[in-house]
Amino acid sequence: MADHQRIYPVVDPEAPQRPTAPLVSRDASRSDKGEPVEHYPPFRRTIPMTQSKPPKKKRSCFCRCLCWTVCLLLLQIIVLGILAAIIFLAFQPKIPKYSIDSMRIREFNLNNDMSLSATFNVNITARNPNKRIGIYYENGSELSVWYTGTKLCEGSLPKFYQGHRNTTLLNLNLTGQTQNATGLLQSLQAQQQTGSIPLNVRAKVPVRIKLGKLKLMKWKPQVRCRVVVDSLTADNVIRIRDSSCKFRFRL
Repeated sequence: MADHQRIYPVVDPEAPQRPTAPLVSRDASRSDKGEPVEHYPPFRRTIPMTQSKPPKKKRSCFCRCLCWTVCLLLLQIIVLGILAAIIFLAFQPKIPKYSIDSMRIREFNLNNDMSLSATFNVNITARNPNKRIGIYYENGSELSVWYTGTKLCEGSLPKFYQGHRNTTLLNLNLTGQTQNATGLLQSLQAQQQTGSIPLNVRAKVPVRIKLGKLKLMKWKPQVRCRVVVDSLTADNVIRIRDSSCKFRFRL
């Protein structure tokens, strides 16, 4: 048999060459028209971000100390109020009463150096109207007689204990010397002609209160008496026209 001859196609180099590889991969999706379908990332729902609350500022040490101090002060006031109410209901405290009964001038002279020497003898009555409260009068008291802001003489009260519902009579000598007293003496002489000379008696007395068997801390009340006398003549009985005393109780 005769061998069949094989015919090989001749490739024209000038003819346009068709691509041998596909432009779209086989795995790519195609549309109905044959066009490739574009792939997008999956849809995700966005959640709006909410702003968190700012952190609370810590209180400073000064504020905390101030709050504690105020709380302690309020607590002390409440405790003191409760104690005062208990004492008032249990002991029923009453203010002591004082009066100036009589006054005598032993010396009231103008010296050669124009100073005024004065010695007063004063009788004072102190009354304690309390049933269950005693009063200890301590050392360090101050008693003085004044005229228009000028101290004429001074002295002190003795140390003693005044029991319940007790009345104590005190006889006190007050002495003093006032420098440059020419103008003061002239004013006293002019006032003496009216027969009404105003004097002020001031007292500061440290006392300790006794509640039952309990002895409290030392206090220093003030007593001020306004006394009107008819004259200031030495070695003469002075008549008291008016007398009133006020009591101030301070810690």
